[in-house]
Amino acid sequence: MSSLGSGQADRAARMVESPPQRGGTMDKQQEFVLRTLEERDIRFVRLWFTDVLGYLKSVEIAPAELEGALAEGIGFDGSAIEGFARVHEADMLARPDPSTFQVLPWRGEHPLTARMFCDLIMPDGAPAATDSRWVLRRALARAADAGFTFYTHPEIEFFLLKEPPKRGGPMPAPVDESGYFDLTPNDISHDFRQQAISMLERLGISVEFSHHEVAPGQQEIDLRYADALTIADNIMTFRQVVKEVALRQGIYATFMPKPFGDQAGSGMHTHLSLFEGDRNAFHDPTDEYQLSKVAKAFIAGLLTHAAEITAVTNQWVNSYKRLIGDQRLGEVLEAPAYVCWGHNNRSALVRVPLYKLHKSQATRVEFRLPDSACNPYLTFALVLAAGLRGVQGGYDLPAPAADDVWTLTDVQRQERGITALPGSLAEAITVMERSSLVRETLGDELFEFFLRNKRAEWQDYRRQVTPFEIDRYLPVL
Repeated sequence: MSSLGSGQADRAARMVESPPQRGGTMDKQQEFVLRTLEERDIRFVRLWFTDVLGYLKSVEIAPAELEGALAEGIGFDGSAIEGFARVHEADMLARPDPSTFQVLPWRGEHPLTARMFCDLIMPDGAPAATDSRWVLRRALARAADAGFTFYTHPEIEFFLLKEPPKRGGPMPAPVDESGYFDLTPNDISHDFRQQAISMLERLGISVEFSHHEVAPGQQEIDLRYADALTIADNIMTFRQVVKEVALRQGIYATFMPKPFGDQAGSGMHTHLSLFEGDRNAFHDPTDEYQLSKVAKAFIAGLLTHAAEITAVTNQWVNSYKRLIGDQRLGEVLEAPAYVCWGHNNRSALVRVPLYKLHKSQATRVEFRLPDSACNPYLTFALVLAAGLRGVQGGYDLPAPAADDVWTLTDVQRQERGITALPGSLAEAITVMERSSLVRETLGDELFEFFLRNKRAEWQDYRRQVTPFEIDRYLPVL
């Protein structure tokens, strides 16, 4: 983790404020955007926002309309987008956040197209209750009231396939047969990562690492630490960039958590820390693991509430094919299935990476639960809420798991107080619907919609007759 200076802390503090209004510091940002539109002859502006399930939405406007959009927003029918509004409250506004202005590098030089993320508001100016970005803003504001700024650093995994999937057709093959950190001649994956990173950097998104992951065709690109709202915006942009670069290269990119049954799934291990001004609130040089009381209580909060938030951090039926607690596959798949923490233990749900001497800013924890297809705004909001509940409630941190938890028996795990994560979307929904923490963080309207949507997804899944069932049962029953 790189050091976080006062300038970055100031920017993070501004991120938790309510959606930008005219006047004050935002005027300069607006003026910069409007001046850039004219100077660079930008012809189109795409306004981006994210729905409840994490799908990116967009509306394109002419530059002449942007000043009005910055002041008042652009109206749209919220009832036409699943989860946004009921019919009787359909009118909504998308108001651009000028701090997110970037020219889209994949749209070519002429005509230029820019994009901005939006906050969603109601006609009376109030934030829309179902706006994922607002849910995260609200969670960050609560952290700020407690004196904390929340920083994240995601490791995003995904697969590259030789061609797009066809409904009902065979599974496309991965673009290579390479493995972890492999570099081979005529390396499609290496060239892809270089182009994707170049495009991300042109969008102002810094990348720390990239490499081939364990499974054939699987990649990992890690984004540099920043405040959680910036990172959530960057993840949404990242997904679009990866898809665009793959399309240009005649291949297909997917963030599906588990496309291949016998290979590792795609997670989004996320490094977390809280700062108090310029000081890392997770660091204590006198502790064995360099962890402060705040860090330990935060980890305890993550462990205590992990099962409650799993339906959001892992929101798809397919997500639970990755979170498999199979002793035979655990060492290969490296996905968490049990609630525990450990020091540099890659079978644990929460891992404390090796600390760096004399680098207090680098002390952090790694939360290994989310997959790369989650809604990052809701995920970060709930991760923060769970950790803060531990801090504010003075939760005690249990002993770390020193062993590989996949190799332990159920009795051994029970003796050590290690419980299992939900094993299916249905189990995760059942735990979530009883959670006051999740309801409070998401708000009643978004909470209820999310549960309805996920129950419907589970019922759709239950009605399917799979190739597994046909192959196993039809010849013998």
